[in-house]
Amino acid sequence: MLYARRFMDQTVAQRLAAPAEPARPDAVVLFAGGGTGGHIYPGLAIAEHLGALARARGITITCRFVCSDRAIDRAILERERADFEPSPAKPLATRPMGLLRFMRAWGPSVRHARRVIAGARAAAGRDRVHLVAMGGFVAAPAVQAARVERCPVTLVNLDAAPGKANRWIARRADRAFTTFPVAAGFARDWTSIPPIVRAAAVEHRAPAEARAALGLDPARPTLTITGGSQGAGSINRLMAALARDQPGALAGWQVLHQTGDDDNGALADAYTRAGVPARLEKFVPAIGLWWRAADLAIARAGAGSVAEAWANAVPTLFLPYPWHKDQHQRLNAAPLVAAGAAALATDHIEPAANIRELGPALTHLLQSPGARQTMAAALGRLGPADGAPRVARSLASFLFP
Repeated sequence: MLYARRFMDQTVAQRLAAPAEPARPDAVVLFAGGGTGGHIYPGLAIAEHLGALARARGITITCRFVCSDRAIDRAILERERADFEPSPAKPLATRPMGLLRFMRAWGPSVRHARRVIAGARAAAGRDRVHLVAMGGFVAAPAVQAARVERCPVTLVNLDAAPGKANRWIARRADRAFTTFPVAAGFARDWTSIPPIVRAAAVEHRAPAEARAALGLDPARPTLTITGGSQGAGSINRLMAALARDQPGALAGWQVLHQTGDDDNGALADAYTRAGVPARLEKFVPAIGLWWRAADLAIARAGAGSVAEAWANAVPTLFLPYPWHKDQHQRLNAAPLVAAGAAALATDHIEPAANIRELGPALTHLLQSPGARQTMAAALGRLGPADGAPRVARSLASFLFP
């Protein structure tokens, strides 16, 4: 009898000590996209707002990311503590070996996405799973899997010129949002929304406080430079050459420079020799503080960078990625330029050519507070960058009509 009581007490103790079964979600939203932060961060922003909506309604929504197998995706999603499943998908390429890799990966990546969808349905129920395609080579096979599984699809197009994957997805999605006007010729209705910006990319404290938090002089004008999640080698070389050959251009300024994985030793040395206080980082997860500290920015014109400049009202000189055949980054920046809220120039790649062609425009912005104030005022008139909550509300209404 005593043994039985001890056994029962031990069993109860083990049961109490065991981790609780995870709560069954009311819905699962799968975000498909990856390969760069530009495909992942907007999905994270939508997931943030979707989670807030769910908590307000007393329901549970699980968000899961189907990403690429690239290291950048894992690094971002692990840092954000997001649930993710790497896909074997490969980008479409025109060269024979690249095309062969794409074709070989298509079937396995479709089957992978079907398994993810099946697992989500097992957790939440057949009618409580939704796929959100964020664009890129990971999204296309995931959408094909959703078609086979009869899972509803929402497309979120982030660039003014949709890529091959998004053009294909647009004809198959149940709903399609775009953060930039889409050119005629796409056989569907698009819902236009403002840019999508994650919470960590927006900072609300005063600029002087942001600078102090970054270890900078709170009263000194600040130039923020970002090439996106992977950096921009040609912009790094431009700034090194400018600091080395025309140090007076940056006189009185301090610099925040996100470099990517490039060796930034020469760049750091150039800033030091020019007497320019500079903080260099390969990657900046909470970049909102950098935007808030800035009086001026130099950036690529990926959808994410354009959205962040808009949301933080920072006058920006955009240098679109020069190797895109369709030059869609120029189209991304065009609405801000047309509104007088940003400047746009061509990245000539070689530092000497860039200094010759871009130097006057950059010097004007650095030396003219009035020009920067005019651009900042124009940015303020664009309205809020609230694309993420709009998509989140649409998803919630789709899952819980």
